[in-house]
Amino acid sequence: MSFISRLRQASLSHHRRFSTLLSQDSTTPLFSKQKSRAALRLIKAEKNPSRIVEICKAASLTPEAHLDRIALSVAITKLYESNHFEFIREFIDDLKSRPDLRTERFVSHAMVLYGQAKMIDHAIRTFEQCDELGVTRSVRVLNSLIFACILAKNYKEVNRVFVSFPKIYGIEPDLDTYNWVIKAFSESGSTSSAYSILAEMDRKGVKPNSATFSSLFSGFYLEERFEDVGKVMKLMEKYGFRPGVGTYNTRIHGLCKLKRAGEAKALLAGMLSKGMKPNSVTYSHLIHGFCKEGKLDEAKKLFKEMVHRGCQPDSNCYFTLVYFLCQGKDFETALEVSKESIAKNWVPNFSTMKSLVEGLASESKVTEARELISVIKEKITANVDLWNEIEASLP
Repeated sequence: MSFISRLRQASLSHHRRFSTLLSQDSTTPLFSKQKSRAALRLIKAEKNPSRIVEICKAASLTPEAHLDRIALSVAITKLYESNHFEFIREFIDDLKSRPDLRTERFVSHAMVLYGQAKMIDHAIRTFEQCDELGVTRSVRVLNSLIFACILAKNYKEVNRVFVSFPKIYGIEPDLDTYNWVIKAFSESGSTSSAYSILAEMDRKGVKPNSATFSSLFSGFYLEERFEDVGKVMKLMEKYGFRPGVGTYNTRIHGLCKLKRAGEAKALLAGMLSKGMKPNSVTYSHLIHGFCKEGKLDEAKKLFKEMVHRGCQPDSNCYFTLVYFLCQGKDFETALEVSKESIAKNWVPNFSTMKSLVEGLASESKVTEARELISVIKEKITANVDLWNEIEASLP
């Protein structure tokens, strides 16, 4: 019995439950965005793989809508993590049978979903099925297949598809094609191979853009090939590019990952001396970099400077700082930063906050620890029993 047949014979109670959840009442269906949000919420909470697919089907999710794409991505990730590859294949094949989804957009997205699940053979089969699906094998579809291979970290297949498929199917690569291939080289530790791609781009009259150089910087920093970083800077000049904030952020991130935050900070000074305005990403990379090196005073200074310059920290920046401050036993500052984060409805994870509560208690700040627990329980209903136990154990 096929997967779809099994779904059709699934419990009627399940069908009614999901239908009810995806509608406001029996007569008033949810608007499209509301339905997508409801489906996403249910998918995130559901553990049963067959019910995850039921939710997707009940909500009629398609890649045409942004929220639907997110929901489908979450569903495929959960099915992949639970090793339900046959569910993924039969579910996507069922979507292919829908006449309204026989489009370039759907085929492209289906291959990306297969890439997420590391099912590249099925992504390639989908590309080869374009004729029977009534879809033209455009460069956009080719680029989606290459992106799927990158998601699956199958870099050998990226190279095979790039070298063979344009010739076999008569597709002319564009800038996005070349950028994806360069990204694959940079992720796989063979960034120097990208020079041949740049030469081909020159021959074809395709000019690189900021994404091209960003991948090159990331790759060469990952491989600690600093001479090549200098070459890329010269290439940017050759093509008339001035390094912008994005370029600096990529370089700062690369240095911070190598635990060379001091050099990364020198790049920030260079930005400021040129009158460039760093953004929150710039500071987040630096704060994370200094935290990883145990230089918490420098990280705290940068956090203050960030806010002073009008750059708003995101949730990850707050979480990173609170975590490392707790590791460094600076519980007082960690409490201040966590309060600011929680006020924005960003609550660090349970283990980090438990570490902070216990740290405050160890420094005889039990009142502050209890107040923090109270605020956390107001914001998040999960782990309430665990927090009650921790609170009861406080002196």
